[in-house]
Amino acid sequence: MKEFHTRIELRQVGVRNQAKMIGGIGTCGRELCCSGFLREFHPVSIKMAKEQNLSLNPSKISGACGRLMCCLKFEYESYLESKKGMPKLGKKIDTPMGRGRVIRQNIINKTITVSLDSGSEVEFTMEDLGLAPPKKKTDKSKAKSTFRES
Repeated sequence: MKEFHTRIELRQVGVRNQAKMIGGIGTCGRELCCSGFLREFHPVSIKMAKEQNLSLNPSKISGACGRLMCCLKFEYESYLESKKGMPKLGKKIDTPMGRGRVIRQNIINKTITVSLDSGSEVEFTMEDLGLAPPKKKTDKSKAKSTFRES
């Protein structure tokens, strides 16, 4: 019997690291976030899926590794920022068609669905409700072109 004078080292690879090494396509149709551009794995909670109004069906919010999708954490801050200024679910608000209660928020399209006191459901944009954030004014003195002919 021969001796190889080598050292064998075994390491345990987690499911997220395995998905990162193997790669693949996510449910969104793009390259897996973990193998594409994410360098570190941060904790992902079910609260993040709730905040983004996603279905809490485990098969829809689980990634290739079987854990909650990394993009839930990646997109969480953007959703919180986009949600600012939107009336909360259940809040009574005045609309152009009368008073009603907020029953849905579409953060991507910036729309609110309101159940009016008359019983009908109507979708409004933030602008329709007068809730659009004020547009930033540009300083015209800074906007001048610095192009010079020589």
